[in-house]
Amino acid sequence: MALTGIEIFKLLPKINCKKCGFPTCLAFAMKVAQGQANIEQCPEASDEVKAKLKEASSPAIRGIIFGLKNKPIKIGEERCLFRHEKKFFNPPVLTRRIKDIDENIEELVEDVLNSQIERVGEFLKIDAIFLENKSSDVEKFTTALQKIINKAEIPVILGTFNPDAAKSALNLLKNNEILTKNRPILFAANEENIAQMTQIAKQYNIPLVITAKGIEKVISLIDKASAQGIEDLLIDTQPKTAGELMRDNTLIRRAALKKKVKSAGYPIITFAMRDSEFYETVTASLAILKYSSIIVLNSTPKWKNLILFTLKQNIYSDPQVPMQVKQDIYRVGEADDMSPIIITTNFALTYFLVKGEIENSKIPTWLGIMDCDGLSVLTAWAAGKFSAGKIAQFIKESGMEEKLKNKELIIPGYVAMLKGAIEDKLPQWKVVIGPKEASALPAFLRNYMRHRR
Repeated sequence: MALTGIEIFKLLPKINCKKCGFPTCLAFAMKVAQGQANIEQCPEASDEVKAKLKEASSPAIRGIIFGLKNKPIKIGEERCLFRHEKKFFNPPVLTRRIKDIDENIEELVEDVLNSQIERVGEFLKIDAIFLENKSSDVEKFTTALQKIINKAEIPVILGTFNPDAAKSALNLLKNNEILTKNRPILFAANEENIAQMTQIAKQYNIPLVITAKGIEKVISLIDKASAQGIEDLLIDTQPKTAGELMRDNTLIRRAALKKKVKSAGYPIITFAMRDSEFYETVTASLAILKYSSIIVLNSTPKWKNLILFTLKQNIYSDPQVPMQVKQDIYRVGEADDMSPIIITTNFALTYFLVKGEIENSKIPTWLGIMDCDGLSVLTAWAAGKFSAGKIAQFIKESGMEEKLKNKELIIPGYVAMLKGAIEDKLPQWKVVIGPKEASALPAFLRNYMRHRR
């Protein structure tokens, strides 16, 4: 159970020695409670206190790392039931199912590799492949895995209930020295194969999925696997409907966080696969909203990806921090030394809306993005972060005064009142009042450039 800063402070020696790097023991205790400092930083704390605090500060939901060593994926370690309480930390992994009986495995892998899109400054994609041993044949399963690893370096979940198939696939990865740089997940241990699968997971040091129908049966199997020394476990309660999915996932998260049930403190894997693309998308969306850490999909068309990527990105952003892009002067189209600059704030949604409309206009333009702590134009102006002085300073420091022959600065219509003050601070520039809404930019730019000529 996590301790508060005051509870941690009571266990410390309270001598304010500053050896931990903080001015007081209380300040250090608060940082430990927030996860921003480690109890090991206190040289005066006894081993008994350190052990107690380490156990108390362990996350209620175990964190598991898998996938590529140079770009690992972390799941679990969530700390709240509701996003507004703090935030959700580790986004769910969207996974494409490939069956070992598929004849076009390489094409399916290529489809996964080409799933990447850019949205609000982030690159989003299908994260992993779930290889299903549909044939129940050891050789076919291993051959299919070979095709995947030949095609790409990508995180893999080995989906088989056959211990022999699991061993064969893992030996393939080991013999090709892939296990050292790509840690797979093994799916799955059930009531029939729990003894063999736990031994395999322990031998190869990989995460293991525990699957059974219903929470009680899963918890029973988890206790058996834990008794064998397996720490990296995932839960699959085999929900068949959206209602079962919501019920099981909510009860598991609540049991782990609120009731401190250790056997429930593991990431959840959900199979969203349905006969209908629509219902598969709805099920996957519910799994994103309700605590699934891995979501397995039957297919990944671009329209479905866009829905799920967008939802995942929104739910796993920090609700207390606006999404931002880097301050810079961005070139849109073939902007040159005669192109105008449109300036706005670094609120991510503003950036992408404005950039998209400039691209729609087909008018080469420079887009100046000012760091305003991710605030919108009016909010930043009201807070004094998007003022005439700061805009002028940004333009001067950007180097665009020397780069441009035609010095034209277009400001948002919402801050038209800044025009005169900006011209006073940038006497060599022509300041133009643009539209209030980004949607009006294409017509504005075309009309402006036509009359400019």
